[in-house]
Amino acid sequence: MAVKTFTIDGQAVTAEETDTILQAATDAGIKIPTLCHLDGLGDVGACRLCITEVSGTNKLLPACVTKVSEGMEIKTNSERIQKYRRMILELLFAERNHVCSVCVANRHCELQTLAEEHGMMSVRFPYQYPNTTVDASHDWFILDHNRCVLCTRCVRVCDEVEGAHVWDVMGRGTNSRVITDLNQPWGDSETCTSCSKCVQVCPTGALSSKGKSVAEMVKKRDFLPYLMATREEKI
Repeated sequence: MAVKTFTIDGQAVTAEETDTILQAATDAGIKIPTLCHLDGLGDVGACRLCITEVSGTNKLLPACVTKVSEGMEIKTNSERIQKYRRMILELLFAERNHVCSVCVANRHCELQTLAEEHGMMSVRFPYQYPNTTVDASHDWFILDHNRCVLCTRCVRVCDEVEGAHVWDVMGRGTNSRVITDLNQPWGDSETCTSCSKCVQVCPTGALSSKGKSVAEMVKKRDFLPYLMATREEKI
């Protein structure tokens, strides 16, 4: 397999031609913020927080789905990128009803952590305050659309790892929602195995276990790389 040589933030890096910028940066010890990406799941470039500047194009390219190529000059943390990342985070907060102080995932939320890391002290955009619902029909879990960022981690883990295909996305634009089966209540799903994988990979408090109070929902995502590695060894 061909090896490509390029630079990331001025640092010379080599990677296989099938690697993405995100993979190459991670291997080189360079951190690129992500929200929809999770090791063990296929990448879809949904959140756009991993945007990078690549020489030769004016477009900001998502690192998680952009393959490396010979001679690339990549910037991951320029002033332009920082500006856009803060704007993306602000838009995510404005789009739904995120109230961290009363969220089960408070202090354990990836969205909240990213906002703090990027110095997001306020939101400059008008809040949409959508009339979203909470689905508590499942015996053990809760879906709170108010806190969903449409990262589709739940969709992908259910499809790629559990193989149940319970989750999907319905609607367009700001009306998009994650749904179970054919937009049925989660508790009525005949395909859900109640494995909790979707709950554990969710980056926010959108999916949680019943009985959790404010700041009590701690996600356990380490199972995914371990599970994938175990399956590969058996193959």
